[in-house]
Amino acid sequence: MALPTGRLATGTVRAATGIFQANSIGMGLVPTSLLQIPEGKITATIYSFIRDGRYQDLIKILSNESNANKSRAALSLLGYCYYQIQEYHNAVDCYEELIKLEPDVPEYRLYFAQSLFKAGQYAAAQKACATIDHPPSAQEILKLEAAIRYELEDYAGCKLLIDQAPTDDPETIANQACLMLKEGKYEEACKMYTDVTKIVGFRADIAYDTALCYYYMRDYVPALKNIAEIIERGIREHPELSVGMATEGIEVRSVGNSQLLHQTYLVEAFNLKAAIEYNLKNYDAAREALTDMPPRLEHELDQVTLHNQALMNMDQDPSSGFEKLGFLLQQSPCPQETFGNLLLLYVKYDFLDSAADLLAENQHIAATSISPYLYDFLDATLLKNSAPEEAYKKFDELADKHIDVLRKLTKQVQEARSNHDEETVKRVVLEYDEAVNSYNMVEKIFRKSVEFCNEHDLWKLNVAHVLFMQENKYKEAISFYEPTVKKQYDNILEIPAIVLANLCVAYIMTSQNEEAEDLMRRIEKEEERVAYDDPNKRTYHLCIVNLVIGTLYCSKGNYEFGISRIMKSLEPFNKKLGTDTWYYAKRCFASLFETLSKHMIILKDSVFNEILEFLDTCELHGRNIPVVIDPFAPNANQSPTGRGVYDTLLDDTANNVSAEARYLKSLFLKLYE
Repeated sequence: MALPTGRLATGTVRAATGIFQANSIGMGLVPTSLLQIPEGKITATIYSFIRDGRYQDLIKILSNESNANKSRAALSLLGYCYYQIQEYHNAVDCYEELIKLEPDVPEYRLYFAQSLFKAGQYAAAQKACATIDHPPSAQEILKLEAAIRYELEDYAGCKLLIDQAPTDDPETIANQACLMLKEGKYEEACKMYTDVTKIVGFRADIAYDTALCYYYMRDYVPALKNIAEIIERGIREHPELSVGMATEGIEVRSVGNSQLLHQTYLVEAFNLKAAIEYNLKNYDAAREALTDMPPRLEHELDQVTLHNQALMNMDQDPSSGFEKLGFLLQQSPCPQETFGNLLLLYVKYDFLDSAADLLAENQHIAATSISPYLYDFLDATLLKNSAPEEAYKKFDELADKHIDVLRKLTKQVQEARSNHDEETVKRVVLEYDEAVNSYNMVEKIFRKSVEFCNEHDLWKLNVAHVLFMQENKYKEAISFYEPTVKKQYDNILEIPAIVLANLCVAYIMTSQNEEAEDLMRRIEKEEERVAYDDPNKRTYHLCIVNLVIGTLYCSKGNYEFGISRIMKSLEPFNKKLGTDTWYYAKRCFASLFETLSKHMIILKDSVFNEILEFLDTCELHGRNIPVVIDPFAPNANQSPTGRGVYDTLLDDTANNVSAEARYLKSLFLKLYE
């Protein structure tokens, strides 16, 4: 998950005052020119637009004036309006023109520097600050320079500037807390933000930063409390922002990227709430948090929201997820998590060549955006096909490093407890949990890891998977699968479908058919409940279980029963047929075709007819379902590796389930004849 980090205060751009002169004609409902505003009411009309937040309308009026680029008042208002709707590049252009027209007005130089900063042009903003000589604005310039250094990761320089500000200024305290947060001193930062709140009362930005501190301390209850206050105030004070309407299915217009939206910190709060729910594995609640935020069009979304949407919906729409992450990687700046997440998702979806290219061609990004551990882990993972022994060696080295870290942390916890140092215990236990989570990613020699991970669910599942794959240790695999599954019986659809499928197969292979049937009934009832609550929601757990069982029987030569399971697994087709489910289903039909063509088995006519009917139904429902997910889809801007798309783009007419179902049907008809 990506999160908006704490921001240093920079000051604000202000609207200009000025009098416009124009000829008078009748005023329409929404004027598009100054000429349509009655004489003597131009200034009042313009400032009423500003008061009502109608910045887009005002931009249209001012942009239609032929002398707008020569009028100080028009340019100043245009710059202000662009700033308010967060079109900072346009604001930069306006203030740059104003400096040419009025080089002796220092306020325009300050607003120019602030707009450059907001546009992410930090070096240019730094140069612009150096041209401002205006003692009354000294504190604002100081804050802006500190914020620029913060974004340029010059934290020492940033601290020097902050220390020059008045110590009793709440903004100074908040900026010091922001630096503490960046340094990982979450408790100190949290205390300072609390002190600011006591001085100034509730402020959405301070409440968000406080919640962020609690998030990093993994103290989610107070984090959610602060988030709830931000959201409740936003709903109460600004109902026009339509919070929660999209989740309820109500069609609402985009609220755009207004300064008001930014001031409420609703977007940041919902992103943080989504991150917390994601960490707690409440994935539906995480997705709901993203849809609850004020509605905006996709091109209006900030980078953090776009990143989190891609991550949250990866299972449902991986092509779109890859496209969004690839697009973000081309932006500057982009969420720091983007590069690492894109690499990990390439690995997850087995696009190892794409991951290798992305890593090799972006070493400069890798050096700053992913940890040395993640780099080594990815390096080992990318070697597993071409050089498995070398990959194993790298994984083993990573595991040994983790063992040393875990032992040191265990010793620190014991010493802190003996000294009754609860703060140190809390901090080190947090570090230990993070280290264990990392260790589970690389440990392949489970006898080494049992010392630390024997109570860790992910470790148990990894052991179970390894035992299951050995095909003669199903009973041992069951002993590791069962505790995890039974712990979540009440939320059985939260368990990965492959875990349930493997457990069912293990039951069948050890003649525990009743247990397998009981587990499948539980899954079926839960899917029926979900379908009743949300008829449009897709659930694949029972489908995957049946696919795995069907594949098992096909691999054992019992095609009649296995294929019947495969066909049953995709009912109803409008909800179960997808890229992944079709991939596993068609493999069994391809295996059956090969076996039939070699005259190794004979199928009943009734089974042949069922297969043909099944393929007809797949053709009907599979027109818009791709058979290959292309992370470099033709509608993407370009490949995030910088290489462009695949040499031969996938043919849309052939890259769908319907085309493959027709082809399979033609093959079976040839055999049948």
